[in-house]
Amino acid sequence: MNSESAAAPVVPAAAPVAAEAHKPCANCGAPMYGPFCYACGQPEKGMVRHLASVMSDVADTIFNVDSRIFRSIAPLYFRPGFLTTEYFVGRRTRYVTPFRLFFFLCVISFFAIQIALNLNDAKFDLLKIAQNRGNIEQALTEAELDKNLQDALSRLEDARKVPEIPAADAAELDQVIANLRQQADQRRAWIKRKQEAQAKGEPPPRDPNEDTDDLSFDGTPWDPSRHPIAVGWLPAFANAKLNEMAMRARDNIKAARNDPRHLVAGIFSVLPQTLFVLMPLFAVLLKIVYIFKRRLYMEHLMVALHSHAFIFLSLLLIALLSLLKSAVGAGGLRPLVSLAEAAVWTWLPIYLFLMQKRVYRQGWFMTTFKYGLIGISYLILLCFGLAGALVATLTLA
Repeated sequence: MNSESAAAPVVPAAAPVAAEAHKPCANCGAPMYGPFCYACGQPEKGMVRHLASVMSDVADTIFNVDSRIFRSIAPLYFRPGFLTTEYFVGRRTRYVTPFRLFFFLCVISFFAIQIALNLNDAKFDLLKIAQNRGNIEQALTEAELDKNLQDALSRLEDARKVPEIPAADAAELDQVIANLRQQADQRRAWIKRKQEAQAKGEPPPRDPNEDTDDLSFDGTPWDPSRHPIAVGWLPAFANAKLNEMAMRARDNIKAARNDPRHLVAGIFSVLPQTLFVLMPLFAVLLKIVYIFKRRLYMEHLMVALHSHAFIFLSLLLIALLSLLKSAVGAGGLRPLVSLAEAAVWTWLPIYLFLMQKRVYRQGWFMTTFKYGLIGISYLILLCFGLAGALVATLTLA
């Protein structure tokens, strides 16, 4: 009996197996009991592994929206301020984190908008013909003018037969035709004045459309060789870069007049970065306006993240409804889709107002006053942001 009891404690001989199961940390040597070292915090996984495994971790970090996305989208859209108040009281596990929700909807919405713009070519073709004054305004004879006008009118009549252009846009197409005829009449009058001046041996009148796309500095048209941009306190390479950007801007403006799709696509390509910059500034506005609430900046940032996530979700719905409207054409569903589109636009400012009231818990008067103040301030910031996006599109694209 004694020998058996004495032999019983020998069981710890399995200790080498346990020690072997817990590999030592490569950094400090402590046993690893999980994916991270309890002593120094170094992760077990490093970057030296298969690329597929690394990309899987990156995608999981950014787009970790699994089943929680379905529990987050509905309250985000239909319950103003609900996700934010839930986050503040500590109920966070059930929902996608604010930044991931913001980032996910930002990416998805801009993909949808880009697809809607690309698939709506028929509408853009109308805009292209309406803005393409070059063929008409550059005509030098009445015969050339008549030919160019007839070509443009023929393309418009062909566009009228495209199924993607519903009957509801017929009035817009008629307006485009009227504008083209008016431009042609103005050009015809200038051609006649030019011919009369040449017949009398007088200098011809100045072409009203000459150099309309040139950039001007100091009241003089910009020219890379004769009148370049030259800022005295900048080094030569910086001035050369400015002139290079000015040349791109001039070319892009001319191209945009013939086909605005490139300009629109360019603005949308830099708009996400613009909103990424404006979003924390929106939190700063909330911090200033609600300074007496004594909330941390990060609390206002959560409000900003959820607000912008809702805005991106609204843009996504608008893009999807635009695609649906193009798909149904002039059918009976088109009025219903238009009504839904109007409802989404109407719900957007109402939601943001109700969210602000629910999160900050102030009366209707103060909420209305602060909502208007924040809205006007943010609108000004947005205008500056869009202007910067437009300049970046023209000078860098």
